[in-house]
Amino acid sequence: MEDFSFTAELWQWEAQTTSSWFFVTLPVELADDLRMQAGPPRGFGSIRVEAVIGASVWRTSVFPSTDTGSFVLPVKKPVRIKEGVEPGDSVEVSVRPVED
Repeated sequence: MEDFSFTAELWQWEAQTTSSWFFVTLPVELADDLRMQAGPPRGFGSIRVEAVIGASVWRTSVFPSTDTGSFVLPVKKPVRIKEGVEPGDSVEVSVRPVED
């Protein structure tokens, strides 16, 4: 499977005030290629991926964003701490579709 690399801003989901969810948004042109390579989507239109930021590698899902027509990648707190990234920072990201 192909790796999709991009740089995007880390942002916090403002709709959720009781917990902190942080994401990066995939560029639309990469999202189309990811959809094609990943095959049928899972629940909620998600795609399982292996994600990389810096030295951190983890498995998660990207979720469709109706706002952008792309996908959003959740970035876990341990990754944000280890890589020293905060909302508003530009981060280099790589994602690759994976099978369960």
